[in-house]
Amino acid sequence: MAAASSQLSTILSRPPRPLSALLAPSRPPASLHLRRDGGAARFRCAAGQTGFFTRLGRLIKEKAKSDVEKIFSGFSKTRENLAVIDELLLYWNLADTDRVLDELEEALLVSDFGPRISMKIVDSLRGDILAGKLKSGNEIKDALKRSVLDLLTSKGKKTELQLGFRKPAVIMVVGVNGGGKTTSLGKLAHRLKKEGVKVLMAAGDTFRAAASEQLEVWAERTGSEIVVAEGEKIKAPSVLSQAVKRGKEQGYDVVLCDTSGRLHTNYSLMEELVSCKKAVAKVIPGAPNEILQVLDGTTGLNMLQQAREFNEVVGLTGLVLTKLDGSARGGCVVSVVDELGIPVKFVGVGEGLDDLQPFDAEAFVNAIFS
Repeated sequence: MAAASSQLSTILSRPPRPLSALLAPSRPPASLHLRRDGGAARFRCAAGQTGFFTRLGRLIKEKAKSDVEKIFSGFSKTRENLAVIDELLLYWNLADTDRVLDELEEALLVSDFGPRISMKIVDSLRGDILAGKLKSGNEIKDALKRSVLDLLTSKGKKTELQLGFRKPAVIMVVGVNGGGKTTSLGKLAHRLKKEGVKVLMAAGDTFRAAASEQLEVWAERTGSEIVVAEGEKIKAPSVLSQAVKRGKEQGYDVVLCDTSGRLHTNYSLMEELVSCKKAVAKVIPGAPNEILQVLDGTTGLNMLQQAREFNEVVGLTGLVLTKLDGSARGGCVVSVVDELGIPVKFVGVGEGLDDLQPFDAEAFVNAIFS
């Protein structure tokens, strides 16, 4: 381990000059905030960091709610697909129910809600219409939105980051090649840094030639530090282990662990993820706090099998859906949550640094059904 450690380096990144003002934390690190009671200064979270991480998650979510315009514009293509529903319901009458509902189901299928979910929603609407509970097009649309919202929230899974009780919290990011994994990790670092979080990155993608360099660029852009392997024989579990040790010893709040992209059908590479998880847990029992899989939203329902396989191997705690701004398949969000029971934590709705948005079910429903 000592030999491996000597081949690892920490790079203190400097934000590019033009972005320095933009990326600088808005206030000092939250972990250093003091609270004074009766003249005695003490840390607000005496027993671990549960309060710090809880406030952090709540703050990130509240800011996302205030930035609903990004979510609204990000799902514009899905909304265009579903706009036909407004036309169908505008002149709806009871005698025309079957035709209207059939076309409504077709609109849901085109937006990748999936056959099972689409049928479930439409059957529920049909039952309420025949029972006399829904008597106008507006009531049907409101019921449709409630039905989708219920599907997204009924599992009781929390969409906020769950970062545990002590520093550093460890987030491991996994996924296939080309899904936007490293970019999503960089944008997550940016969001955390804006809230004054002390972030350490771990370049655990030791297969792709330019992976470490790509993550180093993100470290520089976000003003984070990064641990990289300085040798071809260094394996990902060693990189992540050393990064978490350094995070623990040097008082970091969060360690973001990148991993190599891999197909879920490649057994040996999937087993390496298990080794990465074990290596992190040896340093901090119970870590990683979050294992997030990044999924390419343009693949629609094809992402379901990927998520199933990764979940079986490492036990996913959340999903990050990327590239949804370029896709009309926003309904896949509902299918993934309902069928796998894994919460969506973030959605990528653009190319900008701030376009990785915490997922909010109500904002999502309002964005696709305007």
